[in-house]
Amino acid sequence: MSTRYPRPQPGREYVLTLSCPDSAGLVHAVSGFLVRNSGNILESQQFDDRLQGRFFMRVHFDVSDPNANLETLRYRFGPVAEAYGISWILRDASTPTRTLIMVSKFGHCLNDLLFRCRTGALNIEIPAIVSNHREFESLAETYGIPFHHVPVTRDTKPEAEARLLELMRDLDVDLVVLARYMQILSDDLCKQLEGRAINIHHSFLPSFKGAKPYDQAYDRGVKLVGATAHYVTSDLDEGQIIEQDVVRVDHSLDPGELVTVGRDVEAQVLAHAVKWHSESRVMVDGNRTVVFR
Repeated sequence: MSTRYPRPQPGREYVLTLSCPDSAGLVHAVSGFLVRNSGNILESQQFDDRLQGRFFMRVHFDVSDPNANLETLRYRFGPVAEAYGISWILRDASTPTRTLIMVSKFGHCLNDLLFRCRTGALNIEIPAIVSNHREFESLAETYGIPFHHVPVTRDTKPEAEARLLELMRDLDVDLVVLARYMQILSDDLCKQLEGRAINIHHSFLPSFKGAKPYDQAYDRGVKLVGATAHYVTSDLDEGQIIEQDVVRVDHSLDPGELVTVGRDVEAQVLAHAVKWHSESRVMVDGNRTVVFR
């Protein structure tokens, strides 16, 4: 029997995330809005970036008034946001994030995300898997998820990226996850995916870029192997970092064993990043992120 995780109640639980210039009365304004709309706070986190003078907040709340639906709440929060110069998103906490997964020839991250989704550990829907190879077509079939083989060469890259954007539009995709998708996206595509595409990098950035990172790590005699999940930007592997982790290793591990250890870290780090993004726990702050774990 699969383990199911509790889910927010549809139409009753919401998540409000906001950022704005820091000023007095912000928390009072938000809490006052909730009180006026029969809101009960289930979880609240905030952060003052004193260096930049910006305020960040995430509030998970439920409402008892059946007439206080999502659109009504958005309409009523508008004047509050305008008064304080707030950038904000209000969403139904129960709505799963529609997530398209891209993969090449390494399937450990894909397999982990599929399993976590099936068991309810991630509040996401996966409408499609896209790959430039066919290795994981049967895995997708096992989970009942449509698999799209989109080959990529130097000459066909524009057509492949156009196909990806077409799929995103047709499937109403919220998030793209590069689960060891070993193709560099064009600058134009990166800009179109800004803030809604997550990549997993097989090192503790910015170390060991390029080919065969674990061989590079072995040659340098590393004592830690890590992974970094970050948003995709046109600056290769330099997007805003969401999550990182490391595991201690020693001289006894050969490059193949380092790969095995590293893949475990990659899968866990990527799963954390996808979970936090899908729960509106990640907010971009310039080149950094605020993560309300």
